[in-house]
Amino acid sequence: MSSWTLHDVPDQRGRSMIITGGNTGLGFQAASMLADKGADVLIACRDTVKAAAAVDRIRARRPRGTVRAGFLDLADLDSVEAFAREVLAGQERLDVLVNNAGVMWTPLTRTKQGFELQFGTNHLGHFALTGHLLPLLLRTPDARVTTVTSLAQTQGRIDFDDLNWSTRPYSTAAAYGQSKLANMMFTLELDRRLRAATLALTATASHPGWTSTELTRNSPAFLQRVSPWFGMRPDKGALTTMRAATDPAAPGGSYWGPRRFFETKGHPSPGRIIRRARDTTVAARLWEESTRLTGVRYPLATPTGQAG
Repeated sequence: MSSWTLHDVPDQRGRSMIITGGNTGLGFQAASMLADKGADVLIACRDTVKAAAAVDRIRARRPRGTVRAGFLDLADLDSVEAFAREVLAGQERLDVLVNNAGVMWTPLTRTKQGFELQFGTNHLGHFALTGHLLPLLLRTPDARVTTVTSLAQTQGRIDFDDLNWSTRPYSTAAAYGQSKLANMMFTLELDRRLRAATLALTATASHPGWTSTELTRNSPAFLQRVSPWFGMRPDKGALTTMRAATDPAAPGGSYWGPRRFFETKGHPSPGRIIRRARDTTVAARLWEESTRLTGVRYPLATPTGQAG
């Protein structure tokens, strides 16, 4: 399909969605679109004031679906577990989990459990959240987990000697790249494990190309000035998330990004998965490390048949 747009999103009535970081930027646009299509949307974020404002804005559009907010701080694994407990107790189904929230190019900061903020929030928080919600996802027919990564993954490296930047000189850009590469490797490894277990849950990934959002607030001043001129609007950038999350033809392990200008702009199309992201040995080790660091174990066998 050459020009996939919002009109191509199927009717979402009767379907339940969770979007992390749905109060602003790409997440807000995706939440609005899904609610307009009839979905029941739960915006999960740490700023309750902004979340309430986002809910009001979406409700003012008079969507066919519903929208509400829940408190979730991905930088605190206790908060992740508490949020998941509430969802498991209060919902009978979860059709789509969109792992969208993230931080970018932040100064060296630690999560509550002591992880480097970008790796801890962007990857470990979502790894834990998905694992906690997995029973509900598996009970829902044709459910899907969509994780939003970034073109920055192409510069990422997984450094197992110092995942949390405890000894090496800190680089905001390198830390962000590592976290986004981890997002991509998580999606592909989750897909491998789901297929090995012959489960119907689908794992996909997307990236928004160059989209101008609040995420660039920690970027160099020059980039902040030019981004509104050269980047896509959030409603356009969110279409890659929408395709990865709702296109019935999007297979497990697929990756979606803008089509043109080296995947920075345009309609959502299949993206290029870099060789490092396809490294199954590194992905399996990252999964093991993520399990150890978060304490969240998925009830899935590895592709080799070992306990995962």
